[in-house]
Parts: sequence; C-alpha cells; structure tokens
Amino acid sequence: MADEEADRRDGRSLRETVTVVLLSVTAVLTAWSGFEASKWGGEMSIAFSRASAQRIEASTERSHADAAREIDLQVFALYLQGTATGNDLLADFARDRFTTHFEPAFEEWLASRPLQNPDAAPSPFALDSYVPPGQVEAAEADARADALFARALVSNQRGDDYTLVTVLFALVLFFGAFAGRFRSPRASWGMVGAACVLLVVGVGFLVSFPKIV
Repeated sequence: MADEEADRRDGRSLRETVTVVLLSVTAVLTAWSGFEASKWGGEMSIAFSRASAQRIEASTERSHADAAREIDLQVFALYLQGTATGNDLLADFARDRFTTHFEPAFEEWLASRPLQNPDAAPSPFALDSYVPPGQVEAAEADARADALFARALVSNQRGDDYTLVTVLFALVLFFGAFAGRFRSPRASWGMVGAACVLLVVGVGFLVSFPKIV
C-alpha cells in the first residue's frame, strides 16, 4: 500500500510538473501569437491607408487627363470647323495651338488619310499615340493601389491565422488547467496528452507562418 501511494504521488508530481511546463510554454506562445496578429493587423491598416492614398492620386491625375483631353477636343473642333468651312485662318489658328501631346497623334491620324481610308481611326483621340498628361500617372497609381490592396488582404489573412493559433493555444491552456481536476490518473494524463498534441500542432502552425519581428 505504501509503495502504491508513493507511486501515485510520484505520478501526480510528474503530471503537475509536465502541466506547469506545458502551461508556461503555451502562455509565452500565446503572447507571441497575439503580438504577431497585432503586427499583421497594423500592416493591413497601413496598406489599406496607402492604397486609399494611391486611389486619390489616381483620381487627381485622371482629372488632369480629362481636363487636357477636353482642351484638345475644343481646339481640334475649331480646326475641323475651319477646315470644313474653308476658313484657313481659323484652321491655322487652331493648329498652332495643338498641345505637344496631341500633335503626334494628329500627325499620325492625318498621315492615315482619314477622308480616303475607311480603316483610319475616327479621330486622333482614338490612337494609342494620344496620351494626355496624367493618363499614365493615373494608371500607375491605380496599379500601386491594387498591389497595396492585395498586400492588405494578405496581411489580414495572416493576422487571422495567428488569431486562430491563439485560440488553439487557449484550448491547450484549458486542457492543461483541467488536467488536475480528475481523480483518475488516466483521465488526467489524457487531458495532458491532448494539450500536448494541440500544443505541437499550434507550434507547427506558428513555425510555418511568416513573421514580423
């Protein structure tokens, strides 16, 4: 009887030691997982903010391009009016005021002989050579915004992954805390074993996830 009681005490002492180590390690890993989730959440917020700023820049540049296109349209309309009515003075006046970004497209369009060539572009504005200021910048800003938005979504997912690992570690703490509540050593060791398995799974996830230090 004395030997059985000693063995029972030794088993309980070993289980308590394992449980304390398990809970201590899990507490540290839980804190680390929460820290990483917070850091990735911050990265997500920063990326979303930068994406929004790029959208605003794209909108501003697009407004500049629209304004430049409107001016070119009005001057080109004067040129067509002068040409159609035989008013060379008006046509020359308008042509002298073609912008530097419109002139190449106009020359290309004129060289295609639009009055005789049915395959010619309907106007210089339909040609790829017509690029008003702000159009390229708007496209580049939109591309940067798309990339930042995609990065924000990735950061959000990584933050969620760390949050799920935190929940997994919380289960480890739950099983470890209740391991000593059972009178049956087998049940107690079963709870400790389950906690250990969950801890190993959580550590595996934690190792595989990207980190911000």
